[in-house]
Amino acid sequence: MEYRLKLLLDTHALIWWLAGDETLSCLAREAIGDEANSIAVSAASAMEVATKFRIGKLPDAALLAQDFEAIVANQGFAELAITVRHARMAGEMNIAHKDPFDRLLIAQAQAEDMVLVSNEALFDGFAVKRIW
Repeated sequence: MEYRLKLLLDTHALIWWLAGDETLSCLAREAIGDEANSIAVSAASAMEVATKFRIGKLPDAALLAQDFEAIVANQGFAELAITVRHARMAGEMNIAHKDPFDRLLIAQAQAEDMVLVSNEALFDGFAVKRIW
């Protein structure tokens, strides 16, 4: 099967998709729900959810933090591992943005020629395709 778009979900897009949250834009919701698109979730998002749940920044994410792999698989989303290339690209970015999770997502989207599903408009300055 050839996919129309290869999408990489930002962590907030995944959380809002799973919750049915109206904060997720209509365009993002349609793209994620379109079976013609391939949807991936980064290992960086698993780390971000687990970390932020542990420190109290995502108190409602207990189930996702504890069973991330199964929840992602049940949605039919692919796991995207962090490779040495992804990590090197993220580390080499000469940008002021310091969030390591965002850096990895940007690098993965660039390396894998994926479209980021994110409300982070600042991503637009990093040679990455984004929909929201």
